[in-house]
Amino acid sequence: MRFVSFEFQGQQAIGVREGAQIRVLGNESLESLLARGVDLAAYAAQAGGELLDERDVTLLPPLSRPPKIICVGLNYADHTKESPYDQPDYPTLFFRVHTSLVAHGQPLVRPAVDDCAGLDFEGEVAVVLGKGGRHIRKEDALSHVAGYSLFNDGSVREYQFKAPQWTVGKNFDGTGAFGPDLVTADELPPGARGLLLQTKLNGQVVQSASTDDMIFDVETLIAIISQAITLEAGDVIVSGTPAGIGWAREPKLLMKQGDVCEVIVEKIGTLSNPIVDEVK
Repeated sequence: MRFVSFEFQGQQAIGVREGAQIRVLGNESLESLLARGVDLAAYAAQAGGELLDERDVTLLPPLSRPPKIICVGLNYADHTKESPYDQPDYPTLFFRVHTSLVAHGQPLVRPAVDDCAGLDFEGEVAVVLGKGGRHIRKEDALSHVAGYSLFNDGSVREYQFKAPQWTVGKNFDGTGAFGPDLVTADELPPGARGLLLQTKLNGQVVQSASTDDMIFDVETLIAIISQAITLEAGDVIVSGTPAGIGWAREPKLLMKQGDVCEVIVEKIGTLSNPIVDEVK
């Protein structure tokens, strides 16, 4: 199933896609349903809300306030080679905050700071947990996944590299696109393996790889992260980006006002966002 969060006539709601329409399920958020341990498929099957045309609603990120957004850097070897880093033998983890999130169709915001040349793109698969835990075994990890979505980890490289920690450059408001759908795990290969991931900037392919190329696959990430951090239902793991980022090109290719960036992963969908300059 494909779950969406949206706003309609001033009210926030969730629904499931039925072709070009959305079946309204109710006003409880996906975060709340997952935290309560609700079986999403069973919940959707018993709900009988009205059908809406997607053009009549405003999409929101699938989860607007996830408990945690844990991002994985340097998880594709070809991306590490184009970066100033050596390939680590342990996942490179950093956090995003919910105020950085924007939905499909909403603008990614190039921040109004003097030394920002533009936003860099990073197309990624997002993993949404349906249940949490600590010390989760790798062989059990995929049973903790509710579904998958798409993410564009818009990065302000000048600020990412101001310090050894990447936090600021990865957390400007309005730089993390997330959505449009939460595709339940049963709709995809286990661990979202073998899927073509592409990023397009103004229609041109700038990143292209298979999710099989991840160094740490989904189950490994869940197991390793949970050794240190108690994972919770609704947590989002943003699983890393392949080579092709704009900062590594010569000349640099960064997102600026008027551009459109798309993240496309087969069987999951397309996440598309225009780029705008921040107005102070």
